[in-house]
Amino acid sequence: MWIIAALVADLCLYLFAGQEIALDFLGGYLIELSLSVDNLFVFLSIFTSCGVPEPYRHRVLHYGIIGAAVLRLVFILFGVAIVSRFEWILYLFGLVLVFNGVKMLCTRENQEKSIENSFGMKLVRRFIPVTETFRGNCFFVLKEGKKGKMRRYATPLFAVLVVVELSDILFAIDSVPAVFSVTTNPVIVYTSNLLAILGLRQMYFGLEKLANRFVYVKYGIATVLIFTGAKLVAAMFGRTISTAWSICFIIVALSASMGASLFATKKGSV
Repeated sequence: MWIIAALVADLCLYLFAGQEIALDFLGGYLIELSLSVDNLFVFLSIFTSCGVPEPYRHRVLHYGIIGAAVLRLVFILFGVAIVSRFEWILYLFGLVLVFNGVKMLCTRENQEKSIENSFGMKLVRRFIPVTETFRGNCFFVLKEGKKGKMRRYATPLFAVLVVVELSDILFAIDSVPAVFSVTTNPVIVYTSNLLAILGLRQMYFGLEKLANRFVYVKYGIATVLIFTGAKLVAAMFGRTISTAWSICFIIVALSASMGASLFATKKGSV
C-alpha cells in the first residue's frame, strides 16, 4: 500500500511538476527504501537479542516509526540549512557515505549485546528504575518501591524502544546525506523519506519470515551507499551523474544482491 502511495505521489509530481522533480522524488525514495532494509535487519536483531515477544513488537515499531519521522524532519531541515550556507559540506557527506559503505562491506555480522548491557538500557536506568521483566506491551507500570510507596517504573520494552530510536539516529546520518546526492529540496527529501519510513512496519513482518534468505542484501545496500557518496564527491570535480542513471544503478545493485541471496540459500550453499 505504501509503495503504491509513493508511486502515485511520484506520478502526480510528474504530471504537475515535471519530469525532473518526479525523478528526484523517485531517486530519493529508492535510496531511503534500500537503506531502510538495513534498518529492518537491525530492528530484527534488537528484538531477537532482547527476547521481545512478537505481539509486543508491533507497538515498538509503531512508536519507533513515529519517532523516526520526527527525527528525519529535524535532520533534513538542519542538513538543508547547513548545505545552503556551506556547500562543501555535501562533499564531506559524500566521504562519510563512502567510508560507511566500505565499512559495511568489510564488517561481519556480530551478535547483539544483551539488553542489560545496551546503551539504551543504561540511559533509561539513569533517569528511571526499570522492571526486571516485560509487563505486557506496557512501556511504564506502577510498582511498589523500597519505602512502600508506589513508583513509576519503565519496562524493558521501553528500553528496547529507546534502542530502536537511537539506532534510527545512526541510520539517519547515512540516509539523509544519501538523498542529498539526488536533491537538496527539503520538501522532496522529506516526503520521499516519509513514504519510505511509513512502510517499514509492514515490511518488517514480511522480512522477519525471510531474513535468513537475504544474506547478501547488505552488500547491495553498501554498494548504494558507496555510489551515492562517490556521486557527491564527483560533483566536487565537476562530474555529475544524472538522477535517471542513479535510479538504474540502485535498482540493479539491490536486485543483484537479492537475486544472489535467493539463489545461494535455495542451493543451500550458505
